[in-house]
Amino acid sequence: MRVHSLIASGVRVVLLDIEGTTTPISFVHEVLFPYARARLREHLSAHRDAPQVTEILRRFVDEHAADCQQGEHPPALVPHPANGWLDAAVAYAEWLTDRDRKSPALKQLQGLIWEAGYRAGDLRGMVFPDVAPAIRRWRDAGLGVAIYSSGSELAQRLLFGSTQYGNLVPLFNGFFDTAVGPKRSAESYRAIANALDVEPSSVLFVSDVTAELDAAREAGLQCVLSVRPGNEPHPSGECDVIETFDSLVI
Repeated sequence: MRVHSLIASGVRVVLLDIEGTTTPISFVHEVLFPYARARLREHLSAHRDAPQVTEILRRFVDEHAADCQQGEHPPALVPHPANGWLDAAVAYAEWLTDRDRKSPALKQLQGLIWEAGYRAGDLRGMVFPDVAPAIRRWRDAGLGVAIYSSGSELAQRLLFGSTQYGNLVPLFNGFFDTAVGPKRSAESYRAIANALDVEPSSVLFVSDVTAELDAAREAGLQCVLSVRPGNEPHPSGECDVIETFDSLVI
């Protein structure tokens, strides 16, 4: 087992991705995404006058325009005489979902649908067996732990608040989503380090995506590539490779 010593490396905060790092990719793609996709119409119809849905629709319009400017061909986003934006919004949300787009508006909408699913008992969070014990070890050693995922902050809290190992939310120092910036932008990682009040060089980012790790390294963070069952193969670049959080020792 390859070992990465945290304190010896000057790490003060461990920043974790979710999909393919703390949580199986299969859970996200085979449970969460289909659950939200099947309920897009129901949720938008039931909450069409809610401020959150109004904001999502406004952001859809902006994102749709950007897609078209980039030469893509999403479904037309125009209101229907009978049901307003419902059909168009559902079609566009499905188009984004099918392409696994990191759309902030879609992630916000998915989070709202998942919130209802968790409350109804339809959904329960999932993490790999080594995750909770490792986070507790790091916290006991005085290290901070935070999450950075393209999923909304709400979705992150719902997942970690209902895992098979209990509510893990109190173990984290922060939850960051793409409101802080894109995951492949170095500026996003500098902003997270600033929000956590630490130097970038004292943050270790763990992800299964090399492009994200490259952006983190550009910002001055340390990095580790997570290789979990079901992950797509990625070159490690200049990062260490781990298959379990047990490799991240104090």
